[in-house]
Amino acid sequence: MYRHIIHLHIPALPIAAARVFQPELRDRPVAVAPPHSERALVLSVSPEARREGIFKGMPLGKAMKFCPDLTVLPPNRDLTGRACKVLAKTVAQYTPLWEPSRPGHIYLDVTGTDRLWGRAKETASRLRREIKEHLRLSGMVGVAGNKMVSSIASRIVSSEEVLDVDHGQESSFMAPLKASVLPGIGHVRRKILLEELNISLVREVAALDMGTLKFVFGRQAHVIHQRALGIDPAPVYPPRMEPTVAEEVTIPQDTNDDRKLLGILYGLVERCSHQLLTRALFPRKAGLVFRYTDQEEIIRWINLPHMSLWDFDLYAPLERIFLRACRRRVRVRFMKVWFQDFSPPISQLSLFPARSPITEKKALVTRALNRIRERYGDEVIRYGRAA
Repeated sequence: MYRHIIHLHIPALPIAAARVFQPELRDRPVAVAPPHSERALVLSVSPEARREGIFKGMPLGKAMKFCPDLTVLPPNRDLTGRACKVLAKTVAQYTPLWEPSRPGHIYLDVTGTDRLWGRAKETASRLRREIKEHLRLSGMVGVAGNKMVSSIASRIVSSEEVLDVDHGQESSFMAPLKASVLPGIGHVRRKILLEELNISLVREVAALDMGTLKFVFGRQAHVIHQRALGIDPAPVYPPRMEPTVAEEVTIPQDTNDDRKLLGILYGLVERCSHQLLTRALFPRKAGLVFRYTDQEEIIRWINLPHMSLWDFDLYAPLERIFLRACRRRVRVRFMKVWFQDFSPPISQLSLFPARSPITEKKALVTRALNRIRERYGDEVIRYGRAA
């Protein structure tokens, strides 16, 4: 059966959500960036600011020189989170198969829903109209037979409308576009294609032989070739219903000092551990995300060797995967840690001590630290490595 995938795209969701409550921000160049930071990078840009030459990842000082009238907002995770929840509640009415890829981007698989909502393009138009009228958020929508093409369609549509790519026309739709629209072609590979092979369009990538593709993309050559032809078999994954414990931080000053980065990592694990202790959750999986200054993002996850909710047990596996993954000499800007796949606490008492005296002492210290933080605040006391 031919699939019908809708991709909803709310450009610059943090700014769009802020404009709902601050109408004076509309039609003005706006950017989101961390305050009180000497080397802050722009995290989100309004269309008006983009027309002034400002882009995501640009240093804030440089952005202010480009556009002296730029309004800078601090990141507001609570507001963006509320906007994501409201969007999720709205799209869930149309299909149970919907996938939030990142804030402001949602895939919907509406295959087989014709009797309920009509054709996929009609469903997309109705969804966009409902979000505009009820949530006061302006979105662009792409419709295609797979996730990649629908996502690209939603990004290149010229205005607040729906772009529908007909079945069988995916390759023709992709051919005249710039090669940079293909997932997996970053700044380095785009430079190689342009300077070494004089290639700038998707149709030129699709015409390359497999040997040349392997030279540029290595093991990803076959996948890149398929994407250049408009082929993407990836399914729409519904959101996970199980809970996730996560903490993240935008580093005030970018750094590639391992000692500082590992201290930040330990602080994130420590805060997650406090949540796990409060909720009596024993995670079996852990994940790590960090983002470099040039916006390249690295994601790693690991199955934890044994069940524990203590920070001194949870930190070691994450330290290992961080040191293996963080190989570039570029400075790191953002870090996030999460834990999933929880087990209930063990109710059966053991006849023998399960923990060594040293571990027991560490647990007592951790509980004491948590009690102090609950009473006086998170920043009042911390380990030296996380300072």
